[in-house]
Amino acid sequence: MAIVLGDNRYGKAETRLVRVDRSGGRHRITDLSVTTTLAGDLAATHLSGDNAGVLPTDSQKNAVYAFARGGVGEIEDFALRLARYFVDSQPAIERARVAVEQYGWDRIGLDGGPAPHSFVRTAGTRTATATYDGTAQVTSGVSDLVVLNTTGSSFAGYARDAYTTLPEAADRILATALTARWRHARTEHGDWATSHRESVRHLLEAFADTDSRSLQQTLYAMGERVLQRRPEVAEIRLSLPNRHHFLLDLAPFGLDNPGEVFYAADRPYGLIEGTVLRDDAPPAGLAWG
Repeated sequence: MAIVLGDNRYGKAETRLVRVDRSGGRHRITDLSVTTTLAGDLAATHLSGDNAGVLPTDSQKNAVYAFARGGVGEIEDFALRLARYFVDSQPAIERARVAVEQYGWDRIGLDGGPAPHSFVRTAGTRTATATYDGTAQVTSGVSDLVVLNTTGSSFAGYARDAYTTLPEAADRILATALTARWRHARTEHGDWATSHRESVRHLLEAFADTDSRSLQQTLYAMGERVLQRRPEVAEIRLSLPNRHHFLLDLAPFGLDNPGEVFYAADRPYGLIEGTVLRDDAPPAGLAWG
């Protein structure tokens, strides 16, 4: 029996970066968490401790900061620049993956207009991942975007077994913390910001206007809407934790409850995940890792 080294990678996780653009009279914030992951001809460091091909993770962190000095731009482009740099500059590195989370900030409104240098965090986190091994793949996304419908959702007609106690619901609150990632058919479509903004808009509109009989149905409707409206998107993967809201029985207190008072449970929760894609989507390659 032979023992061999399998798939391996290494990198720097969650490098925090805040860049303040002070040009002009109104400041602009870019707030990121960047994770770099490198792979390639790294057998020597695992088998004998020879680190000649290992770019230190501290150097990867420093590259993130140095690249940010010249401006970040759209996070998809920033991730692509870093991924290409690591592969092109390091002989032992054959593949780089750079994942970026961007935390949004809006200007605080004042009576005289938006404050020039005061901000409040926005909902949800924008994400992007670039993978490069001589060719590039890019995914964009959003995470922890909490949405809720107070009506227009039901759940009935499901399978039952000896342990089923859940009552059917003709009308219920539907809430989730959306995580979605979508794969671009190509990496030079030109406008990452518009693509991201519009993809999120279509996700939210589909959530709002789908008469949902299951969270699975809502998931598909959201993915389908993005693919119908955004031709640059080839595939979308969604994760929807079901944030249950249970109608409380107030009868012991001599009170009715006409669908107004709920207990919001945080766990356990249902977790609905799925992929929606074009039947002619190009191969994903290394896009998903």
